Amino acid sequence: MKRMIELNVNGESHAVIVEDHRTLLEVLRESLGLTGTKEACDLGDCGTCTVLIDGKPVLSCLTLAIDAQGKEITTIEGLVRNGELHKVQKAFIEKGAVQCGFCTPGMVLTGKALLDENPQPTEQEVREAISGNLCRCTGYVKIVDAILAASVE
Repeated sequence: MKRMIELNVNGESHAVIVEDHRTLLEVLRESLGLTGTKEACDLGDCGTCTVLIDGKPVLSCLTLAIDAQGKEITTIEGLVRNGELHKVQKAFIEKGAVQCGFCTPGMVLTGKALLDENPQPTEQEVREAISGNLCRCTGYVKIVDAILAASVE
């Protein structure tokens, strides 16, 4: 069954016609053209599809789009304000925490959510926060360094 839903994504309201079984990941990428949210395992194992819903990291491949109505959804595209990168994005660049870039949107959003909740996390707290996000390139050291660097700005 198809229905019209309204999603609040990156501060903008979007009316979208979706089938009940469509995931938030599918709607973000295919209907709204927000391809910064990456698709990988489609099982909720890798964290690549992480977005923020009401400020909390959520796996968009496991979230039905209809369940995201009435909530504030933030994708990686929504972190830029007035042409300025978010401090976590800047730290990822400065610390060389981006290699292939595939996991980066989910890592950045998870880091942002952590810093919003805990502005001065320990290294262990950063590692725990990103434990649901897999990176096959970096070994996590630069990612952890970037999040910690953003916490002191």
